[in-house]
Amino acid sequence: MRLRDIALIIAIGMPCVGIYAQEEADGELIQDLAYDEGSAEEDSLLYELADSQMQLDSMLTEWYKSHTQLMVATNDLVPDTLVLSDSIIMGVSDDVYVQRLQALQSPIPMTYNSQVKKFIELYIVRRREQVERMLGMSRYYFPLFEEVLDANDMPLELKFLPIIESALNPRALSRVGASGLWQFMYYTGKQHGLEITSFVDERRDPYKASQAAAKFLRDLYSIFGDWYLAIAAYNCGPGNVNRAIARSGGQRDFWKIYYHLPRETRGYVPAFIAAAYAMTYANEHQIKALPSMLPPVSDTVMVVKPLHLEQIAKTLKVSLDVIRELNPQYRHDIIPATEGGKSYALRLPVEMTFAFAQQEDSVYACERAKYFPDNKIVPVSEATYGGYVPANSVHFIYTVKDGDVPGSIAKKFGVRLSDLKYWNGMRKNIIRIGQKLHIYVPKGKADRYEGMAKRVK
Repeated sequence: MRLRDIALIIAIGMPCVGIYAQEEADGELIQDLAYDEGSAEEDSLLYELADSQMQLDSMLTEWYKSHTQLMVATNDLVPDTLVLSDSIIMGVSDDVYVQRLQALQSPIPMTYNSQVKKFIELYIVRRREQVERMLGMSRYYFPLFEEVLDANDMPLELKFLPIIESALNPRALSRVGASGLWQFMYYTGKQHGLEITSFVDERRDPYKASQAAAKFLRDLYSIFGDWYLAIAAYNCGPGNVNRAIARSGGQRDFWKIYYHLPRETRGYVPAFIAAAYAMTYANEHQIKALPSMLPPVSDTVMVVKPLHLEQIAKTLKVSLDVIRELNPQYRHDIIPATEGGKSYALRLPVEMTFAFAQQEDSVYACERAKYFPDNKIVPVSEATYGGYVPANSVHFIYTVKDGDVPGSIAKKFGVRLSDLKYWNGMRKNIIRIGQKLHIYVPKGKADRYEGMAKRVK
């Protein structure tokens, strides 16, 4: 799981300009760097680097916009434009940060130092809008994470890891192929029991991926006996952490092996602590949650025959977008269950599960011949490469030009980068001049793209 390729890219890679000094403050151990002369300028440059790297990539930006736009138009819970006070812009005193982190009372130590402070201020000042979005999403995802962590007797504060892994985007896909809220690579996901096929990617299943992540973190903790080291190993792998321990002369303290870790991993634990702070104390910094289309409570029903998400939406009169957001693991909007074989879970708003049970036969029968000719799943080779094809959409083929990048093309056509990549079987953000890309746009907006791409009749 390589953090530089995921939603919030937080590698700060501090150059080794001193050693860690320890001092007591208000009864709390504070660890900080003893900088050499001239390090203030270096620290400023590093802060700017970290700030630029924290920006969400185009995939996440577009995803958040599409995810919340239906809510923002009509919901009066959206916070008004806020004029930040000087105290918010300048942050708070170190003593207050220490006291608040200590009040979290976690088995994972919430150390405060200059690195943690930098990330706290990035979240609460420069990245306030992203925190607002994540706060809205967390109302749905955090109870799910906590349920899984509690069942595995794990610290509940580990729920903050997906903040820095994926910014709570279940469809987050890194340049190296890590996917989902917890950013599992293909082989790591398979090793932890996640199904990954042409139709299902359980790395994107919030519940199953959380179960896999909890087991993975528990295994890492059993290896190192220290939560900081386990969290660091989640990012860079246990081999890199073991090498850092060896190079430090056998030290098993994260802060003492700090400079022996990969550059991106040095920022991972400080960012985790900062995420815990920002999400817990957002209100103290006038950060309010943006609304989300995700329902406050959901439940699952079992699907025992092939089923298309559109069949569910049409029969139950529920938003297709809501169903997709609750079930991001189904790559083609198809649940590939088989009669007498494997069944799959479908997550719905809790009030819709009873309606599904009542109308189950009608759901399966809805336009059955259209979605499943001869009651068979259409092979991937006969459909699009991946993602889902939006209902009432128009198919375009775009020819890549000099200077194009996937993010700019997605923005140009108003689609999500993750969908563009799935439609075209792209594992990485790599395209070539002259390449043909399949793009699907809403029927009502198709005219604006005439001339930009070839329309498929």
